[in-house]
Amino acid sequence: MPPAPNPTAKPYFYYGHRRPSQNRPVVRGGLLTNRRSHPIPNKPTAAPTAATNFLQWDPHAPAPASPPPPSSVPASLRRLSPLARFLLDSLLRHRRWGPPLLSDLSKLRRITPHLLTELLRHQPPPHLPPDLLLRLFHHASRQKGFRHTFASYNALAYALHRSNLHRSADRVPDLMLSLGNLRPTEKQLEILVRFHSDAGRGLRLYHVYSRMRGSAFNIKPRIFLYNRILDGLVKTGHLDLALKVFDNMNADGVQLEPITFTILAKGFCKEGRVEEAIEILERMRGEVCRPDVFAYTAMVKVLTETGNFDGCLRVWDEMARDGVEADVMAYTTMVSGLCRDGRVDRAEQLFREMKGREGMVIDRGVYGSLVEGFVRGGKVEDGCRVLKEMVADGYRPDLGIYDCLIRGLCEDGRVDKAYKLFQVLVSEGLTPSLETVTPFLVAHVDAEDMDRFFKLVDRIEELHLPTMDHLDNFFRAFVGKGERELRGLEVFEALKGKGYHSVSIYNTLIDGLHKNNINNKALLLFDEMKGLKNLELGSSTYNLIIPCYVDSGDIREACACYNKMKELTWIPSVTAYCSLVKGLCKMGEIDAAITLVKDCLGNVTSGPMEFKYTLTVLNACRSRDPEKVVGVLDEMVEEGYLLEDIIYCAVIHGFCKHASSVEARKVLVVMKSRNLLTEADFIVYEEMLNEHLKKTTASLVISGLKFFGLESKLKLISSTY
Repeated sequence: MPPAPNPTAKPYFYYGHRRPSQNRPVVRGGLLTNRRSHPIPNKPTAAPTAATNFLQWDPHAPAPASPPPPSSVPASLRRLSPLARFLLDSLLRHRRWGPPLLSDLSKLRRITPHLLTELLRHQPPPHLPPDLLLRLFHHASRQKGFRHTFASYNALAYALHRSNLHRSADRVPDLMLSLGNLRPTEKQLEILVRFHSDAGRGLRLYHVYSRMRGSAFNIKPRIFLYNRILDGLVKTGHLDLALKVFDNMNADGVQLEPITFTILAKGFCKEGRVEEAIEILERMRGEVCRPDVFAYTAMVKVLTETGNFDGCLRVWDEMARDGVEADVMAYTTMVSGLCRDGRVDRAEQLFREMKGREGMVIDRGVYGSLVEGFVRGGKVEDGCRVLKEMVADGYRPDLGIYDCLIRGLCEDGRVDKAYKLFQVLVSEGLTPSLETVTPFLVAHVDAEDMDRFFKLVDRIEELHLPTMDHLDNFFRAFVGKGERELRGLEVFEALKGKGYHSVSIYNTLIDGLHKNNINNKALLLFDEMKGLKNLELGSSTYNLIIPCYVDSGDIREACACYNKMKELTWIPSVTAYCSLVKGLCKMGEIDAAITLVKDCLGNVTSGPMEFKYTLTVLNACRSRDPEKVVGVLDEMVEEGYLLEDIIYCAVIHGFCKHASSVEARKVLVVMKSRNLLTEADFIVYEEMLNEHLKKTTASLVISGLKFFGLESKLKLISSTY
């Protein structure tokens, strides 16, 4: 009897390759190549752990770090099946549809709908072109006997949406009809509605809804999907379209829900149509049920966000008439909104009513809103009374409440009482912020009490707070209120003697001095900054000093600062560009001003409209038609823009370059006849036109002499004279 064959010698998938056949080709390459069985290593036996002694257990000890997973494959790829990983690997390697990719696909016997769905649902890398997934989808459709499932169609819509191909995702239901095996259902409409609703595309949402409800698809959504469509349209500000959808709901005989009326009421409140919101609530009361507290709270919240507090009170009275008891959220929303609007007395009435209700837990933010409202209205004593009541009720004030009261007391001249609050704040372990210390510094400077000012600066250092940050915030708050620039400059001189100075403080003072036309002091500060070695001037300093030089009449120094910024590859601000262009126009340097306009529009994302119209005027001058240029100027006047110097300089520059000075003079005459140009300005621009024409002619003559090589004769003539 012959011996039995060895079973391990038989070729098997795990030990080698099967014999290839027509229906079972050999898979080579990718993640499925040459699978072999590996012996499972014996796990080392762990040493017995000692018994835990709970008496020595420390609850604050850090937890031991868990070891990282042994596999180096990303978690997103570990969730895929081996065949899906093979397909993804092929797509990433080839990155384009062609014979190499088709060769890899032919190694698989078949691409099943489940495999296709798994690959489409996977989040592809950013560098994977989305057209590859579409080609793969159509390649699978051409397989013999292949039928897509709802899951594969939905996965295709998700993949297209991730690739920002929203219009292509909307055509997936049409693809289902064209392939003919499945008909789109409500689920496909829900997916598209969710996409557009989450992305805020209300018009696209309504377009998809109209197509799916049309005769081609004839889908009648249920109430939950109708509510989602209404909510998406209302959130994106398309209330008129939401009302059309609501009419379709009534035509389809859909049983309405309370949330449907609530969504429409929120939409009316968002548009400020409170009476229509009350009417929709009345219809809700008659057709479905009485509006609950959640519906009223949602309306109050929307009206508060839009600042319609009269509508808030109207809805609140309607809620009381309806017999609905407000909850904590409704009271909190109303009290906070009324305090922001300055109606603190009405907010306090609601607060007392809220405290009188049993079982209501008042949020600490309600106390803070009342305190801030009283302080803003100048009633600091009432704010302190609310603080005492808050502490008596068992609440601990936060730093914002303390800061608000300290600011109010310092502005009211009661610095000593504010200091008591400051001591309480420090004793409770709260760290004073910039808003805590700045009111004290401002009050001491206003009272000309520099001793207490410097004592407070020393106290800031004792508390290990950032002293320079507090001083920077003080100068921003002090210089920005009233004409305090000279007083702030005196304080800064005293601080410099103690070693307190920074670029931010210099910039704040320069900006304040320039706004009050004290440019000589600002320029002295800038010269002082350049003399200090430990200060590094930034682009913000040059952006502030360029307008100072222009307003003081020193255009050359302003241009020097601009050139310095260009050397350091800094981009000037729009304000610096505008002031420099204005100064160059006053000097008659039209070519340089036009160059700066082009440079500004090339470097700044949103340049001024006057600069954009300057380029429009230059383009209109190419036609050599004064009427076309006058039409551009009329458009500027209609749009409400002023005809600045750069506009008239553009007229002079454009016509002198593309036509002659006659056309430019015609435009100036038309502007003068329409009273858009005074007699004095007309004379100034006419002289500017003559000077620019002389410069242009001289430059052309010099260019011609250089072209013919006659520079030596030009130098000889100039030397004789």
